[in-house]
Amino acid sequence: MRVTHVITRLIVGGAQENTIATVLGLHQKGVEVDLISGPTTGPEGSLESAFKTCPEILSIEPQLVRPVHPMRDWRAVRNLEKIFREQRPDIVHTHSGKAGVLGRVAAHRAGVPVIIHTIHGPSFGNFQGALANYAFRSAERHAAKVTTHFVTVANAMSRQYLAAGIGRSEDYTRIFSGFNLAPFLAAENDQALRSRLGINPRDFVVGKIARLFELKGHDDLFAIAPELVRRCPQIRFLFVGDGEWRHKFEGQARTLGLEKYFVFTGLVSPPEVPQYVGIMDALVHLSRREGLPRALPQALAAAKPVVAFDCDGASEVCIENQTGFLIRPGDLQSLTERIVQLGTDSTLRDRLGKAGQLLVKENFSVEQMVENIHALYVRLLRPTQPVR
Repeated sequence: MRVTHVITRLIVGGAQENTIATVLGLHQKGVEVDLISGPTTGPEGSLESAFKTCPEILSIEPQLVRPVHPMRDWRAVRNLEKIFREQRPDIVHTHSGKAGVLGRVAAHRAGVPVIIHTIHGPSFGNFQGALANYAFRSAERHAAKVTTHFVTVANAMSRQYLAAGIGRSEDYTRIFSGFNLAPFLAAENDQALRSRLGINPRDFVVGKIARLFELKGHDDLFAIAPELVRRCPQIRFLFVGDGEWRHKFEGQARTLGLEKYFVFTGLVSPPEVPQYVGIMDALVHLSRREGLPRALPQALAAAKPVVAFDCDGASEVCIENQTGFLIRPGDLQSLTERIVQLGTDSTLRDRLGKAGQLLVKENFSVEQMVENIHALYVRLLRPTQPVR
C-alpha cells in the first residue's frame, strides 16, 4: 500500500498535528507513506521538524500556497499530477481547503484509484460573506465529484457538507483527531511555571489555546473580562499561542486596565502544550469556525473542565454539565456565569474534569486514530469496493 498525503502548510495547528501523527503512525505500521506540503510561512510557527528523523517522507511543493493565486494554483495542480503519475500511489489523502481541492483534482487527473479528503473544519459557513461561501461551496462540490471518501473529525462536519449537497451519507466516516494522551494525563499544576508567568498558587486560571487571530473568540473574552475580574478577582487569563493579532489583544488588555490579568505565552510547540494545560483550572474555546477543537480533548485529557461555544463539533466532547458547559455563540451573559461558576466551585471543576478525562481516554488516542484510518484504507482498496 502506498499513500500520499497532501496539506497546504505545516504551521502549528490541529489539522497539521493530526496529519503528521497520521503519516508517522502509518510509517511505523510499515505503510509506504509520504507527505507533500506547501511552504510553511507565517507567525504560527512550523511543524516541519517532526520529520527530522525521517526527512524522506516530507517534500515541499513551492507552488502550493494558501492564498488564491490562479497561476500558482495551476502550476501546483500540474506539479502534483506529475508526482502522482511518477509515484503511482494507491491512495491520495488530502487535508485543508486549498490542498484538499487542488490535490484531489491532481490525483484524479493522474488516475489515482482512491482519493480521500479529511475535513478538519468547514471551508464555508456564516463566518464569512456570501461571495466567499459561494466560491468555496462550488470548489468543494467540484472536488467531491472525484472524491472516493471523506473523513471528518466530527459528525457536525458530515452534516454540514451533506446539507450543502456534497456527497452521500455513506461517503463519510468520522475518525476523531487523536493525539499522544500520556503527557496530558500526567500534566501537573506546576507552581514553578505559574510563578515564572506571574500567576499565584491560588489564582483561578482560565486558559485559551488558539492562534491569536480572528474568529477564535478572544474578543468575546475581552468583552466580559471586566465583569469576570469584578466577580472573581483571583482570575487570570492564559493565552497559549501566537499570531498576527497579538499586538491588538495586548492593546485591548492595556485599554481595559487589566494587563496583569492576561498572560501571553507566545508561540508554544506541541510538546510544551501539556505543561501549560496543567496549570489551567478550566479552558474556554470560543471559536466560530472549527471542526472539533483539538484544545477541548487536550484539556479534558488533563481533567480540566471546558466551556465552549456550540459551534461545529464542540458538542461532541463538551457535553453540557458532564464534561463542561456549552454556550450559544455570542451569549456572553451565560459565558460569564459559567466561568464564574467554575471559578468558585472546585468540586464542580473536579467532577467535570474527571468525566471528560474518561471520555477522551476512550476515544482520542493517536493509536486508535491511526488504526481506524488504516482500516478505512484497507476497506476502500478492496477490489469489490466501488470507486467513484
